[in-house]
Amino acid sequence: MQHPRTASDDVAQGAAALVARLAARKPRVHCITNAVAQNFTANALLAAGCVPSMTLSPEEIGAFIAQADALLVNLGTFDAERREAARAAVAAATERAVPWVLDPVFIDRSALRTEFARALLLRGPAVVRLNHAEFAALAGAPPTAETARERARRHKTVIALSGEVDIVTDGARTAQIANGHALMGRITAMGCAGSALVAAALAVETDAWLAAAAALAVLGIAGEIAGETAQGPGSFAAAFLDALYRLDAATVAARAKVT
Repeated sequence: MQHPRTASDDVAQGAAALVARLAARKPRVHCITNAVAQNFTANALLAAGCVPSMTLSPEEIGAFIAQADALLVNLGTFDAERREAARAAVAAATERAVPWVLDPVFIDRSALRTEFARALLLRGPAVVRLNHAEFAALAGAPPTAETARERARRHKTVIALSGEVDIVTDGARTAQIANGHALMGRITAMGCAGSALVAAALAVETDAWLAAAAALAVLGIAGEIAGETAQGPGSFAAAFLDALYRLDAATVAARAKVT
């Protein structure tokens, strides 16, 4: 007797397929991200087989988005240049139907960031990836699976709520991903790289919920593999990039912890 497919089966298989799709299609991902995160984010995308770009120039950002397959808007560095770049990039992405991810970094620390993030949320990101404190600031509600589902339905987006167990929901479907390693929290820009990987997944998977969940599973699995040999944060960062580069579908399918 065959058992019916579940959402967890879909995510595990989607994650396994994702690594091959990224390597084959080499999507272009434009990233507006914080100054600290740029180098690691670019290296993570390259390790996964993607082509990153990072320009903030208002004179050329439209041209870059026109050639991009996905966009990441990360608010980690909240300077005037990046705010203007974010507005221009989102406008260009909307015009060209380029899927984009909002990562509202540190909006729990600043009312100005929260206001800006809420304005961007109204522009229709395919996925919003954020931690518990950022969700509480953005939603004005506690970070639970139910409030995440409600906000996803309200804004017609996918909420990817990171934590010890990641929660990914589009309001109708919910996946919980338990992959990861404690050292991931000791690396600058690990979360930013995760959001960039979600953006990359949107370039090769039209189901935004599946793309986000699959990308976070891949991220966590690479972290677990890196943790098996790392001696600390320094060696972990290098081991993570190596693990992401070497991931294959069979490894992802075997290690995915999705419910």
